[in-house]
Amino acid sequence: MPPLWALLALGGLRLGVGVNLQPQLASMTFATNNPTLTTVALEKPLCMFDSAATLNGTYEIYLYVLVNLASSRNASVQDGARAPLSSTVQQTEGGRTGPYKAVAFGLIPCGDLPSLDAVGDVARASEILNAYLVRVGANGTCLSDPNFGGLCNAPLSAATEYRFKYVLVNMSTGLVQDQTLWSDPIRTNWPTPYAAIDTWPGRRSGGMIVITSILGSLPFFLLVAFAGAVVLSLLDTGSSDQETRTHDSQITQEAVPRSLGTSEAVYTSVNRGPPLDRAEVYTSKLQD
Repeated sequence: MPPLWALLALGGLRLGVGVNLQPQLASMTFATNNPTLTTVALEKPLCMFDSAATLNGTYEIYLYVLVNLASSRNASVQDGARAPLSSTVQQTEGGRTGPYKAVAFGLIPCGDLPSLDAVGDVARASEILNAYLVRVGANGTCLSDPNFGGLCNAPLSAATEYRFKYVLVNMSTGLVQDQTLWSDPIRTNWPTPYAAIDTWPGRRSGGMIVITSILGSLPFFLLVAFAGAVVLSLLDTGSSDQETRTHDSQITQEAVPRSLGTSEAVYTSVNRGPPLDRAEVYTSKLQD
């Protein structure tokens, strides 16, 4: 990805003075689903605050969030002594009664920013996106966690317009060094009504969805039934073969004794006949 093209896609955050710029939505190149129902991805103010590069001290950037109301454009994020406000999302009712500090991150020198040439590298994509973008509303548990002690970057409200502001704070003095303008109103997405959900190829009632689910599962049950029939058929075939072999064995075993018995009967009948010499004697006696 060419560096110049990538910088233009990020909205030209390296140009201008902080006081004359506004926070911008992240480019679709880097955040395809933005805003969502509860989050908004913004471009970080990279190299915006040029004056900080020549000053001594440590700097942080605070991101403030405010629900878009009639007076939100001129809402202040500092007190009379130029100290930044420390209001939380709970104290301001989610930004409805005033701006709250949602995110704080260090000021990265321009020379230390990761190269956008490597944004296509999956292993470094998360690192690069975190360096260039900030997601408001990314912490879904801080409101419900009683032990949470940091800044609560709580989810935003759906279908609500918000404004955002970056503030440069000198951590050595604790005072506001510079700040951007409030952003233009940015609305989170509307929740999709249940009746408007498109169940392609046309809207389907609950009953039709149930019927479709049942019909979709029928091939599975038919396949199970077919597999069971094949298994039973194989078991029946094996049982029939075993019975056939057993029956043939019994026939073979019975055939041998019967043959022997017939032979003995013939042999016995032959032995029972009168001897030939005795028959001749008996005949001669009758003739006498």
